[in-house]
Amino acid sequence: MTKTLTIKIKPLEEALEGFRKTFKAVEAGRRVNRREGIYFTNVEAARNLLTPNRLVLLRVIRRQRPGSIYQLAKILKRDLKNVQDDLHLLEEYGLVRITQGYGAGRRTVKVPQALFSEIALKIAI
Repeated sequence: MTKTLTIKIKPLEEALEGFRKTFKAVEAGRRVNRREGIYFTNVEAARNLLTPNRLVLLRVIRRQRPGSIYQLAKILKRDLKNVQDDLHLLEEYGLVRITQGYGAGRRTVKVPQALFSEIALKIAI
């Protein structure tokens, strides 16, 4: 099954207007629909999140399903600390989930999981 994350780029004024409407609805006690996706006010901000290294990292997690963050770093031939930093940021934005698993000798390890199989970019004009 394909699960798509939508990243939307909209001008700051439009984003603030959406926030204002949502805030007023909550304040009035009306139900507010949860919006899926990530929002940025410019393409550069989205590009800063989805760097080439992070896109490769997401692909490797999705396709090879590494059993730990350490194993992911080995596959990528990247420094473990840098991979951990990238994963932390991607987790904050909801692109990955880090779960507990068991490695050799029943020790606990952190296992990265990709939450989406594709990313769509929508730009308001």
